[in-house]
Amino acid sequence: MRGRYANLTRIRTLDPERDHLDIYQTMLRREFPWDMKLGLNLAFNRSFSIPAIAAVHMTTGELTGRTQKRIDDTGLLMYEMVLNGFDQPRGRDALRRVNQIHRPHDISNTDFLYVLGCLVVIPTRWLTEYGWRPPCCHERQATYLFYRDLGRRMGITDIPGSYEEFETWFDAHDVAHLEPNDDAAAIERATRTLMLTRIPRVFGPLGNALVTAMYDAPLRRATRVDTPAWPVRAGLHVALRVRSRLQRWFGAPRATALFADGINAKSYPDGYEISHLGPQHNRAHE
Repeated sequence: MRGRYANLTRIRTLDPERDHLDIYQTMLRREFPWDMKLGLNLAFNRSFSIPAIAAVHMTTGELTGRTQKRIDDTGLLMYEMVLNGFDQPRGRDALRRVNQIHRPHDISNTDFLYVLGCLVVIPTRWLTEYGWRPPCCHERQATYLFYRDLGRRMGITDIPGSYEEFETWFDAHDVAHLEPNDDAAAIERATRTLMLTRIPRVFGPLGNALVTAMYDAPLRRATRVDTPAWPVRAGLHVALRVRSRLQRWFGAPRATALFADGINAKSYPDGYEISHLGPQHNRAHE
């Protein structure tokens, strides 16, 4: 356990208002790398579950026709912004590309806000339930502030004033708008490979059931996914809890930060240009 809480000790000396990028980078790159990546994967899946958002994705055909590239492009743009912030050239370029990709589509402010809420709430809840320790108040606030900054730079308005307010808004929006729809179901089937890659090979035969068990009940209903048998749900829950305890007792912070050697993606074995990420037809709008 030597040094297990070193990052937390440092984080508690920081000011989330001023240092939210530093704190969020530490969460992703050193403190919870596996859980944060998985939580962001779950947030990505949740973001297309609202019927209006799913309809936009179906119109573009990116998630169903070019699934791996679309997944990789989204991850690369997100990680570029997290690793570089919005004041460094690569972070600014990634943000610019995100805005270019969305500009041709008629997306409501509420739908943008929901996607932002997925990125704030879903990974935080995963860490609270299955991280080797729950996120502290500085980490929750830093998560909220990073995505508030992103949202404002994307022109999103009416962003709730704190993590707690955003979580309350997110849950109320789910109750009002998250309902079964064919578009979300089709996209979930196409993107399921994203989650299957997170399952250890030894559990391959149970992969689909385990992925479904990671979804909460509202998401399963929205994407028309059957609830897995209770032994699968219970077994996954126990295994993740055991993992968190083992990490707490025997783990150590990463000696080398995640992405220290760059961000890799299947679609770009030889590297990538930020300006080329996303649907190529969007480049006409640059």
